[in-house]
Amino acid sequence: MISKKGKKKKVNVSADGRAYIRTTYNNIIISFTNENGDVIAWSSAGKSGFKNTKKKNTPYASQITANDVVATAMKYGVKNVKVYISGAGTGRDVVLRTILDSGIHITEITDTTPIPHNGCRPPKRKRN
Repeated sequence: MISKKGKKKKVNVSADGRAYIRTTYNNIIISFTNENGDVIAWSSAGKSGFKNTKKKNTPYASQITANDVVATAMKYGVKNVKVYISGAGTGRDVVLRTILDSGIHITEITDTTPIPHNGCRPPKRKRN
């Protein structure tokens, strides 16, 4: 089979960017984008070498994943980020501390976790 490899898209990188952190009970995904939303660097706990869900949702896995993506983003010249956090997994605060310790300045933190206002309709009661 012949695989087609397309050309890599050139992304304009400035000193300002955004960091999107998606934490679930099974995994963590971190993406650094420029102001237009084009992805500069990304990483997940699975990409960092953690195999099963028992290890992927630990704070240690979050720290290793954040170190990986921050190193790539700093190589491209990202200095300031706005952080958008979504989800309820463990390691949310570990990622923020890792970004701060790396030298990237966090200008804004926004929690975009979806919260149900009324939720789903409960099932009908069981009849005896």
